[in-house]
Amino acid sequence: MENIVNISYAQTGKATNTNVLGMRPMQTKAYEARLNQYILLKAPPASGKSRALMFLALDKLEYQGVKKAIVAVPEKTIGRSFANTDLISHGFFADWRVATYYNLCDAENEQNKVGRFTEFLRDTKARTLVCTHATLRFAAKILADIDFNDCLLAIDEFHHVSADANSGLGELIHRLMTQTNAHIIAMTGSYFRGDGVPVLRADDEGRFFPVTYNYYEQLNGYKYLKSLGIGYHFYKGPYLTAINEVLDLNKKTIVHIPSVNSRASTGDKYDEVQKILTSIGEVVHTNYETRIYTVKTAKGKLLKIGDLVEDNPRERLQLQAFLQRMNGKDAVDIIIALGTAKEGFDWQWCEHCLTIGVRGSLTEVVQIIGRCTRDCEGKEHAQFTNLIASPDAAQENVEVAVNDMLKAITVSLLMEQVMAPSWKFKTKRDEEDNGDDDRPMVFVEGLKPLSSERTRNIVEGDLNDLKATILQDDMIARSMGGGIAPEVINNVLIPKIIQEKYPDLTPDEVEEVRQRVVLDSVTKDARIEQNAGNTFMVIGKRFINIDTLSINLIDSINPFQRGYEILSKSVTAPVLKVIQNVIEENKIDMSLEEAITLFKKYIPQYRQEHNGSLPELSDSNPFNRRLAQAIVTIRREKQKHMDKNR
Repeated sequence: MENIVNISYAQTGKATNTNVLGMRPMQTKAYEARLNQYILLKAPPASGKSRALMFLALDKLEYQGVKKAIVAVPEKTIGRSFANTDLISHGFFADWRVATYYNLCDAENEQNKVGRFTEFLRDTKARTLVCTHATLRFAAKILADIDFNDCLLAIDEFHHVSADANSGLGELIHRLMTQTNAHIIAMTGSYFRGDGVPVLRADDEGRFFPVTYNYYEQLNGYKYLKSLGIGYHFYKGPYLTAINEVLDLNKKTIVHIPSVNSRASTGDKYDEVQKILTSIGEVVHTNYETRIYTVKTAKGKLLKIGDLVEDNPRERLQLQAFLQRMNGKDAVDIIIALGTAKEGFDWQWCEHCLTIGVRGSLTEVVQIIGRCTRDCEGKEHAQFTNLIASPDAAQENVEVAVNDMLKAITVSLLMEQVMAPSWKFKTKRDEEDNGDDDRPMVFVEGLKPLSSERTRNIVEGDLNDLKATILQDDMIARSMGGGIAPEVINNVLIPKIIQEKYPDLTPDEVEEVRQRVVLDSVTKDARIEQNAGNTFMVIGKRFINIDTLSINLIDSINPFQRGYEILSKSVTAPVLKVIQNVIEENKIDMSLEEAITLFKKYIPQYRQEHNGSLPELSDSNPFNRRLAQAIVTIRREKQKHMDKNR
């Protein structure tokens, strides 16, 4: 398997250095915003969001009139990130403490969690509580909004919130912001959702103070991790026949099997787990207290494997409890999971995330990759591998398979955009650098200055989220197969998406943001080279004299050309042709009447002249291409008719 994204980091150690209060750089940045009532903290996995919340919550409890702090996490295993923590010995004024009775994520506190939540609000001595999003939602249904007055509500993995009217969390956030004096801290590593629904209503979002710490700052500032690889392995037939080709038994690994409803699944998740175990070796021991299997490989190596796919409540709780308290590298070697072990799951020794099938959203993949990018002594490389079914022209659902592959490539592009360094661009040749930003500065002719605080906030804090929205657009995905001019992508499609995402922007502000997102995307993997006394920026195969860099030049480059390059390198020529054909078919605009007319009148003659073959969508003759489009249109109509009568 060849990585399609390889990023190296400088190991500066800055991300894990602490100040006199015991705070890392991201935590310091968040703490500086502590006096704001509503804080939106966007920072990558392992940057210390949990401890940042502790600092903020303790300050609000001690100095800002807040009486209670409620921390809500998406699943119980994440609750251990908010366990009792010593902060005083590192320089802070108080320790973080949660009474066992009010730690509703503790495996022993399964009874009457909603009752304990309501009891907590009445308990004059209790100050902190940890629960799941579900417990918060259920409790909020029986509580009045005013019961949350003088409380801090901290929502971890905030992308679970939705502006949709049916979202319990989204509606609760809106009510608390409009009907109470509650403080809210929202924390997430990825603010974009996979369903296209905004996380917050625009008016609510505008009231949050944003604190952003990007992935590159985090990973470049690690002490041990040197590199990150993102790769894809394409298979035919059942994935279980190909898993051994990518599962490295020498690496600490999380294997995420596909949902039973996905196309990659066999439909029996328990059977899949058993076959994975069998492919690894022979189960020689089962610890019935921890539910850890000991598996002996063909080479005699003993591996400890945890099965989080198991639904038996007792066995699942036993394993979760063990994973929450494990504190050594040798406790587990491989974890097999389905819906868990993603966001907030802390296993610092994880080196490899092997994910089978296409994930439902970019957010999910960002979270999965975050499981293996934690800094840890002895871990120099983190690896994400996606096992994806390869499209086959003979497949009945070839279009679906192609779309799955394009989704996978989209994710790799976003990861490259998010986790690689950015350039710093200036609007004037004589503009000086400011601050301690160590990125190289480059002048770009025609680059508009950011004219408002709104556009500055978007460029400084939302650029990656905006790119995620752009990359999830169907037209952008099709551009990866070629056929859409860069100028159309940059000057038509991208501005339209920006305007839809930020309807409050003026046309001038849209253009300011558009220039920055295109410029940042095009130059993301660029490098500087010297030649004959001149300095060139190398973008793909293009050498651009840095003195002639301009917005007009940038607009002539497809910002997502890397998608096509990835496809070209990752698949065979026949598969690439299948992908391009499907993309071309999706662009066809033809009535059934026209298709039938062309088919009846011209196809017999074409086949007679070409030894029985049919016209192709790639034909250089425009009329022959139209005939090929007629065949596709009729085939589609036939498929619709067959699907309807099944």
